[in-house]
Amino acid sequence: MTDSRLRSQTGAGDAFAVDMHAGQLAVSVVAVRQLVAEQFPQWRELPIRYLASQGTVNALFRIGDTLLARFPLEPADVESARRLLHSEAHAARELLGRTRFPTPEPVALGEPGAGYPLPWSVQTWVPGTVATDEDPGESITFARDLAEFIHGVRAIDTRGRTFSGRGRGGELRSHDAWMETCFERSEHLLDVPPLRRAWAAMRVLPRTARDVMTHGDLIPGNVLVCGGRLAGVHRRR
Repeated sequence: MTDSRLRSQTGAGDAFAVDMHAGQLAVSVVAVRQLVAEQFPQWRELPIRYLASQGTVNALFRIGDTLLARFPLEPADVESARRLLHSEAHAARELLGRTRFPTPEPVALGEPGAGYPLPWSVQTWVPGTVATDEDPGESITFARDLAEFIHGVRAIDTRGRTFSGRGRGGELRSHDAWMETCFERSEHLLDVPPLRRAWAAMRVLPRTARDVMTHGDLIPGNVLVCGGRLAGVHRRR
């Protein structure tokens, strides 16, 4: 499913971009093909094709049938971008094989070139249909699969790590400002007053559980479905 915010720009080597970030980078199939040929000649004969996504963080390109390249869209300095990609690869390796559900394996880290200014990454492709295209909402087995996946992730040893304060995690009350934004923007979509009451009750509950690992991005576009079952969890953002 293509997000309505997604704009494919034909010409100039078929560059693709999502209008979400100031100074956002554009990436073309031609540039990706050149980068792959120059940096990973073992893949130079494989077809390169753009993958439409609802995500706004990376431009995605398939390399053959088994690989996926991810190109950050937000401008950044090279070293910061490289550190982030190394961190993401480390997290992906830590998750790999820890549940019975397939997840991507980091394969390679590419360097800037061909007009693209940042490092980029390559990972294995996990087949399946994204949940935005095959809605598993009525499947009890899918719900059980997803719960099993979450339980498996939470069982991974934190090795003493704690929430950094960025992204999804931490104590509920630290998200008050964002929840208020969500409530305000949902007035015309949902029955907000009972949701506010539920949040008010949950945010003051005493914390008794230990810190656990979390995936943090189980949006429909990252959840893969096959026959009403969880087929895997990808990074399609």
